[in-house]
Amino acid sequence: MLQNEKKRSFIELGKFLSQFSENNTSKNSTVLHNDVFFDDFIALIKLSQSHNGWYTPEQVYFSIQSWAEALTEENLNQWLSTYDFQINTPKNIALILAGNIPLVGFHDFLSVLITGHNVLVKTSSNDQHLLPFLAKYIIAVDSDLANKITFVEGKLENFDAVIATGSNNTARYFEYYFKDKPSIIRKSRNSIAVLNGNETKEQLSALGEDIFRYFGLGCRNVSKIFVPKGYIFDGFFEAIFEYQDVIHYEKYANNYDYNKAVFLMSNFKLLDNGFLTIKEDKSHASPISSVFYEFYDDITDLQIRLQSESEQIQCIVSDNIIENSIDFGQTQKPKLWNYADNVDTISFLLTI
Repeated sequence: MLQNEKKRSFIELGKFLSQFSENNTSKNSTVLHNDVFFDDFIALIKLSQSHNGWYTPEQVYFSIQSWAEALTEENLNQWLSTYDFQINTPKNIALILAGNIPLVGFHDFLSVLITGHNVLVKTSSNDQHLLPFLAKYIIAVDSDLANKITFVEGKLENFDAVIATGSNNTARYFEYYFKDKPSIIRKSRNSIAVLNGNETKEQLSALGEDIFRYFGLGCRNVSKIFVPKGYIFDGFFEAIFEYQDVIHYEKYANNYDYNKAVFLMSNFKLLDNGFLTIKEDKSHASPISSVFYEFYDDITDLQIRLQSESEQIQCIVSDNIIENSIDFGQTQKPKLWNYADNVDTISFLLTI
Protein backbone atom coordinates (compact mmCIF):
# COMPACT_ATOMS: atom_id res chain seq x y z
CA MET A 1 0.00 0.00 0.00
CA LEU A 2 2.79 2.45 0.86
CA GLN A 3 4.50 1.79 -2.44
CA ASN A 4 1.20 2.33 -4.27
CA GLU A 5 0.86 5.72 -2.60
CA LYS A 6 4.36 6.71 -3.72
CA LYS A 7 3.61 5.45 -7.21
CA ARG A 8 0.44 7.54 -7.27
CA SER A 9 2.43 10.66 -6.37
CA PHE A 10 4.70 10.19 -9.38
CA ILE A 11 1.78 9.39 -11.69
CA GLU A 12 0.24 12.70 -10.62
CA LEU A 13 3.58 14.38 -11.25
CA GLY A 14 3.59 12.90 -14.76
CA LYS A 15 0.14 14.38 -15.37
CA PHE A 16 1.35 17.74 -14.11
CA LEU A 17 4.43 17.69 -16.38
CA SER A 18 2.38 16.65 -19.40
CA GLN A 19 0.84 20.13 -19.50
CA PHE A 20 4.13 21.79 -20.44
CA SER A 21 5.65 21.74 -23.91
CA GLU A 22 7.57 24.22 -26.00
CA ASN A 23 4.76 24.91 -28.48
CA ASN A 24 1.62 23.89 -26.62
CA THR A 25 1.56 24.51 -22.87
CA SER A 26 -2.04 24.02 -21.80
CA LYS A 27 -3.56 23.99 -18.35
CA ASN A 28 -5.62 20.91 -17.52
CA SER A 29 -8.26 21.57 -14.88
CA THR A 30 -8.17 17.96 -13.67
CA VAL A 31 -4.50 18.11 -12.63
CA LEU A 32 -3.92 18.35 -8.90
CA HIS A 33 -2.59 21.56 -7.33
CA ASN A 34 -2.39 23.55 -10.56
CA ASP A 35 -3.56 26.61 -8.68
CA VAL A 36 -0.32 26.59 -6.69
CA PHE A 37 2.25 25.18 -9.13
CA PHE A 38 1.26 25.77 -12.78
CA ASP A 39 2.21 29.44 -13.22
CA ASP A 40 5.29 29.11 -11.02
CA PHE A 41 6.60 26.24 -13.12
CA ILE A 42 6.21 28.25 -16.31
CA ALA A 43 8.19 31.05 -14.65
CA LEU A 44 10.91 28.61 -13.55
CA ILE A 45 11.25 27.21 -17.06
CA LYS A 46 11.69 30.73 -18.42
CA LEU A 47 14.37 31.43 -15.81
CA SER A 48 16.27 28.18 -16.31
CA GLN A 49 18.63 29.57 -18.93
CA SER A 50 19.63 32.38 -16.57
CA HIS A 51 20.56 29.72 -14.00
CA ASN A 52 22.45 27.62 -16.56
CA GLY A 53 23.18 28.91 -20.05
CA TRP A 54 22.81 25.43 -21.56
CA TYR A 55 19.26 25.06 -20.19
CA THR A 56 17.43 26.71 -23.05
CA PRO A 57 13.62 26.50 -23.00
CA GLU A 58 13.74 23.96 -25.84
CA GLN A 59 16.00 21.61 -23.87
CA VAL A 60 14.12 22.03 -20.58
CA TYR A 61 10.77 21.39 -22.25
CA PHE A 62 12.19 18.28 -23.91
CA SER A 63 13.31 16.90 -20.55
CA ILE A 64 9.95 17.71 -18.97
CA GLN A 65 8.04 15.98 -21.78
CA SER A 66 10.33 12.95 -21.58
CA TRP A 67 9.51 12.53 -17.90
CA ALA A 68 5.82 13.17 -18.51
CA GLU A 69 5.82 10.27 -20.99
CA ALA A 70 7.74 8.04 -18.57
CA LEU A 71 5.67 8.67 -15.44
CA THR A 72 2.52 6.81 -16.40
CA GLU A 73 0.85 4.06 -14.43
CA GLU A 74 1.59 1.57 -17.21
CA ASN A 75 5.31 2.40 -17.32
CA LEU A 76 5.72 2.42 -13.56
CA ASN A 77 3.95 -0.93 -13.24
CA GLN A 78 6.05 -2.48 -16.00
CA TRP A 79 9.25 -1.16 -14.42
CA LEU A 80 8.52 -2.26 -10.87
CA SER A 81 6.66 -5.54 -11.46
CA THR A 82 9.81 -7.69 -11.44
CA TYR A 83 11.02 -6.60 -7.99
CA ASP A 84 10.16 -7.84 -4.51
CA PHE A 85 9.63 -4.73 -2.39
CA GLN A 86 10.37 -5.92 1.14
CA ILE A 87 12.08 -3.17 3.10
CA ASN A 88 11.99 -3.44 6.88
CA THR A 89 13.76 -0.21 7.84
CA PRO A 90 14.07 2.71 5.42
CA LYS A 91 17.67 3.86 4.95
CA ASN A 92 19.03 7.32 4.23
CA ILE A 93 20.35 7.38 0.66
CA ALA A 94 22.61 10.25 -0.39
CA LEU A 95 22.48 11.42 -3.99
CA ILE A 96 25.25 13.53 -5.49
CA LEU A 97 23.82 14.72 -8.78
CA ALA A 98 25.34 15.92 -12.02
CA GLY A 99 24.01 19.01 -13.78
CA ASN A 100 24.97 18.52 -17.40
CA ILE A 101 21.38 18.18 -18.65
CA PRO A 102 18.05 19.20 -17.06
CA LEU A 103 16.78 16.79 -14.38
CA VAL A 104 19.61 14.34 -15.06
CA GLY A 105 19.36 13.02 -11.49
CA PHE A 106 15.61 12.53 -11.43
CA HIS A 107 15.74 8.77 -12.04
CA ASP A 108 17.88 8.24 -8.93
CA PHE A 109 15.57 10.48 -6.93
CA LEU A 110 12.55 8.50 -8.12
CA SER A 111 14.24 5.16 -7.46
CA VAL A 112 15.11 5.98 -3.85
CA LEU A 113 11.61 7.14 -2.98
CA ILE A 114 9.78 4.37 -4.83
CA THR A 115 11.77 1.76 -2.87
CA GLY A 116 10.70 3.32 0.42
CA HIS A 117 13.98 4.91 1.44
CA ASN A 118 14.70 8.48 2.48
CA VAL A 119 16.65 10.67 0.07
CA LEU A 120 19.34 13.25 0.86
CA VAL A 121 19.99 15.26 -2.29
CA LYS A 122 23.05 17.31 -3.09
CA THR A 123 22.26 19.05 -6.35
CA SER A 124 24.82 20.25 -8.83
CA SER A 125 25.47 23.99 -8.84
CA ASN A 126 24.38 23.82 -12.49
CA ASP A 127 20.91 22.45 -11.72
CA GLN A 128 19.64 23.66 -8.36
CA HIS A 129 16.02 24.57 -9.09
CA LEU A 130 14.09 22.08 -11.22
CA LEU A 131 14.27 19.01 -8.97
CA PRO A 132 13.45 20.89 -5.73
CA PHE A 133 10.38 22.31 -7.48
CA LEU A 134 9.18 18.85 -8.51
CA ALA A 135 9.85 17.60 -5.00
CA LYS A 136 7.52 20.29 -3.65
CA TYR A 137 4.86 19.13 -6.06
CA ILE A 138 4.94 15.47 -5.00
CA ILE A 139 4.94 16.54 -1.34
CA ALA A 140 1.78 18.50 -2.07
CA VAL A 141 0.29 15.30 -3.48
CA ASP A 142 1.51 13.15 -0.56
CA SER A 143 2.47 15.08 2.57
CA ASP A 144 4.18 12.01 4.05
CA LEU A 145 6.99 12.50 1.55
CA ALA A 146 8.00 15.71 3.31
CA ASN A 147 9.82 13.64 5.92
CA LYS A 148 11.56 11.54 3.30
CA ILE A 149 13.13 14.26 1.12
CA THR A 150 15.99 16.51 2.21
CA PHE A 151 18.05 18.83 0.02
CA VAL A 152 21.52 19.34 1.44
CA GLU A 153 23.64 22.43 0.79
CA GLY A 154 26.65 21.67 2.97
CA LYS A 155 28.35 18.41 3.91
CA LEU A 156 26.42 15.17 3.53
CA GLU A 157 25.97 13.46 6.88
CA ASN A 158 24.00 10.59 8.43
CA PHE A 159 23.52 8.50 5.30
CA ASP A 160 23.65 4.74 4.82
CA ALA A 161 24.46 4.50 1.11
CA VAL A 162 25.31 6.83 -1.75
CA ILE A 163 24.73 7.20 -5.47
CA ALA A 164 27.19 9.70 -6.94
CA THR A 165 27.66 10.85 -10.51
CA GLY A 166 30.63 12.81 -11.80
CA SER A 167 33.68 12.86 -14.01
CA ASN A 168 36.40 10.22 -13.93
CA ASN A 169 38.42 12.49 -11.65
CA THR A 170 35.61 13.08 -9.16
CA ALA A 171 34.74 9.37 -9.26
CA ARG A 172 38.16 8.55 -7.81
CA TYR A 173 37.45 10.96 -4.99
CA PHE A 174 33.98 9.47 -4.46
CA GLU A 175 35.38 5.92 -4.39
CA TYR A 176 37.85 6.88 -1.68
CA TYR A 177 35.52 9.07 0.35
CA PHE A 178 32.63 6.57 0.31
CA LYS A 179 34.71 3.39 0.50
CA ASP A 180 32.95 2.30 3.70
CA LYS A 181 29.42 2.79 2.35
CA PRO A 182 27.37 0.80 -0.17
CA SER A 183 27.58 2.88 -3.31
CA ILE A 184 27.00 3.33 -7.00
CA ILE A 185 29.72 5.57 -8.42
CA ARG A 186 29.18 6.68 -12.00
CA LYS A 187 32.04 7.90 -14.17
CA SER A 188 32.18 9.62 -17.54
CA ARG A 189 30.73 7.65 -20.44
CA ASN A 190 29.89 8.42 -24.03
CA SER A 191 27.55 6.97 -26.61
CA ILE A 192 28.43 5.84 -30.11
CA ALA A 193 26.76 5.05 -33.42
CA VAL A 194 27.72 2.30 -35.83
CA LEU A 195 26.79 2.80 -39.49
CA ASN A 196 26.98 0.34 -42.37
CA GLY A 197 26.45 2.85 -45.19
CA ASN A 198 22.89 1.73 -45.99
CA GLU A 199 21.11 4.05 -43.56
CA THR A 200 18.24 6.13 -44.90
CA LYS A 201 18.17 9.92 -44.78
CA GLU A 202 15.51 9.62 -42.08
CA GLN A 203 17.78 7.44 -39.94
CA LEU A 204 20.73 9.81 -40.34
CA SER A 205 18.48 12.76 -39.51
CA ALA A 206 17.39 10.95 -36.35
CA LEU A 207 21.08 10.40 -35.56
CA GLY A 208 21.32 14.20 -35.54
CA GLU A 209 18.89 14.18 -32.61
CA ASP A 210 21.21 11.81 -30.78
CA ILE A 211 24.12 14.15 -31.43
CA PHE A 212 22.61 17.60 -30.86
CA ARG A 213 19.96 17.09 -28.15
CA TYR A 214 21.12 18.93 -24.99
CA PHE A 215 23.95 20.29 -27.19
CA GLY A 216 25.73 16.95 -26.86
CA LEU A 217 26.31 17.34 -23.12
CA GLY A 218 24.71 14.07 -22.00
CA CYS A 219 26.36 10.68 -21.61
CA ARG A 220 23.65 9.31 -23.92
CA ASN A 221 24.59 11.76 -26.69
CA VAL A 222 26.45 10.23 -29.62
CA SER A 223 30.00 11.58 -29.66
CA LYS A 224 31.64 8.95 -31.89
CA ILE A 225 30.60 7.29 -35.16
CA PHE A 226 32.04 4.08 -36.56
CA VAL A 227 31.74 3.83 -40.35
CA PRO A 228 32.87 1.23 -42.91
CA LYS A 229 36.12 1.91 -44.68
CA GLY A 230 35.58 4.28 -47.61
CA TYR A 231 32.42 5.81 -46.13
CA ILE A 232 31.47 9.18 -47.66
CA PHE A 233 29.94 11.67 -45.21
CA ASP A 234 28.00 13.76 -47.76
CA GLY A 235 24.69 12.02 -46.98
CA PHE A 236 25.28 12.39 -43.25
CA PHE A 237 25.90 16.12 -43.54
CA GLU A 238 22.84 16.56 -45.75
CA ALA A 239 20.63 14.68 -43.28
CA ILE A 240 21.72 16.68 -40.22
CA PHE A 241 21.44 20.09 -41.90
CA GLU A 242 18.08 20.62 -40.19
CA TYR A 243 19.95 21.06 -36.88
CA GLN A 244 21.89 24.09 -38.17
CA ASP A 245 20.14 26.47 -35.76
CA VAL A 246 22.24 25.04 -32.94
CA ILE A 247 25.00 27.42 -33.99
CA HIS A 248 22.82 30.39 -32.98
CA TYR A 249 23.21 29.51 -29.29
CA GLU A 250 26.14 31.56 -28.04
CA LYS A 251 27.65 28.95 -25.73
CA TYR A 252 27.54 26.30 -28.45
CA ALA A 253 28.94 28.70 -31.05
CA ASN A 254 31.81 29.66 -28.74
CA ASN A 255 32.69 25.99 -28.30
CA TYR A 256 32.46 25.41 -32.05
CA ASP A 257 34.82 28.30 -32.81
CA TYR A 258 37.28 27.35 -30.07
CA ASN A 259 37.45 23.62 -30.75
CA LYS A 260 37.67 24.10 -34.50
CA ALA A 261 40.55 26.53 -34.02
CA VAL A 262 42.38 24.09 -31.73
CA PHE A 263 41.96 21.27 -34.25
CA LEU A 264 43.16 23.41 -37.16
CA MET A 265 46.18 24.72 -35.24
CA SER A 266 47.12 21.12 -34.53
CA ASN A 267 46.89 20.38 -38.27
CA PHE A 268 44.16 17.80 -37.80
CA LYS A 269 42.16 16.90 -40.88
CA LEU A 270 38.54 17.99 -40.35
CA LEU A 271 35.22 17.73 -42.09
CA ASP A 272 33.06 20.75 -41.31
CA ASN A 273 29.57 21.92 -42.22
CA GLY A 274 29.52 25.26 -40.39
CA PHE A 275 28.01 24.00 -37.12
CA LEU A 276 29.68 20.60 -36.54
CA THR A 277 33.19 19.34 -37.09
CA ILE A 278 33.97 15.66 -37.47
CA LYS A 279 37.45 14.33 -36.93
CA GLU A 280 39.01 10.88 -37.26
CA ASP A 281 40.02 9.88 -33.74
CA LYS A 282 40.19 6.67 -31.68
CA SER A 283 38.73 8.33 -28.55
CA HIS A 284 35.02 8.06 -27.72
CA ALA A 285 34.84 11.46 -25.96
CA SER A 286 34.66 14.35 -28.39
CA PRO A 287 34.37 18.00 -27.35
CA ILE A 288 31.14 19.98 -27.72
CA SER A 289 30.33 20.81 -31.37
CA SER A 290 32.49 17.95 -32.63
CA VAL A 291 31.98 14.26 -33.32
CA PHE A 292 34.81 11.77 -33.75
CA TYR A 293 34.71 9.00 -36.32
CA GLU A 294 36.65 5.86 -37.03
CA PHE A 295 36.66 3.41 -39.93
CA TYR A 296 36.17 -0.31 -39.41
CA ASP A 297 36.85 -3.32 -41.65
CA ASP A 298 34.81 -6.09 -40.06
CA ILE A 299 31.62 -5.66 -38.02
CA THR A 300 32.33 -8.78 -35.93
CA ASP A 301 35.76 -7.49 -34.94
CA LEU A 302 34.21 -4.12 -34.11
CA GLN A 303 31.60 -5.74 -31.87
CA ILE A 304 34.33 -7.60 -29.97
CA ARG A 305 36.19 -4.33 -29.50
CA LEU A 306 33.10 -2.49 -28.28
CA GLN A 307 32.43 -5.24 -25.76
CA SER A 308 35.96 -4.80 -24.42
CA GLU A 309 35.35 -1.04 -24.12
CA SER A 310 31.87 -1.37 -22.60
CA GLU A 311 32.79 0.54 -19.44
CA GLN A 312 33.42 3.64 -21.56
CA ILE A 313 30.13 3.37 -23.49
CA GLN A 314 26.67 4.35 -22.29
CA CYS A 315 24.67 3.19 -25.30
CA ILE A 316 25.15 2.19 -28.93
CA VAL A 317 23.00 3.33 -31.85
CA SER A 318 22.68 1.25 -35.01
CA ASP A 319 20.20 -0.31 -37.41
CA ASN A 320 20.36 -3.66 -35.55
CA ILE A 321 23.90 -4.37 -36.74
CA ILE A 322 25.28 -4.30 -33.18
CA GLU A 323 23.81 -6.49 -30.45
CA ASN A 324 21.62 -4.63 -27.92
CA SER A 325 21.87 -1.36 -29.84
CA ILE A 326 19.03 1.14 -29.91
CA ASP A 327 17.28 2.87 -32.79
CA PHE A 328 18.40 6.17 -34.26
CA GLY A 329 16.92 9.18 -32.48
CA GLN A 330 16.17 7.34 -29.24
CA THR A 331 19.22 7.90 -27.04
CA GLN A 332 17.61 10.67 -25.00
CA LYS A 333 14.35 8.77 -24.55
CA PRO A 334 15.35 5.99 -22.15
CA LYS A 335 12.70 3.86 -20.48
CA LEU A 336 12.49 3.68 -16.70
CA TRP A 337 14.15 0.26 -16.85
CA ASN A 338 17.11 1.50 -18.93
CA TYR A 339 19.64 2.04 -16.15
CA ALA A 340 22.66 4.30 -16.40
CA ASP A 341 25.86 2.24 -16.81
CA ASN A 342 23.61 -0.87 -16.85
CA VAL A 343 23.61 -0.87 -13.04
CA ASP A 344 20.19 -1.81 -11.65
CA THR A 345 19.51 0.98 -9.16
CA ILE A 346 16.36 -0.61 -7.75
CA SER A 347 18.11 -3.92 -7.01
CA PHE A 348 20.92 -2.00 -5.30
CA LEU A 349 18.45 -0.07 -3.15
CA LEU A 350 16.48 -3.19 -2.21
CA THR A 351 19.56 -4.98 -0.89
CA ILE A 352 20.95 -2.26 1.39
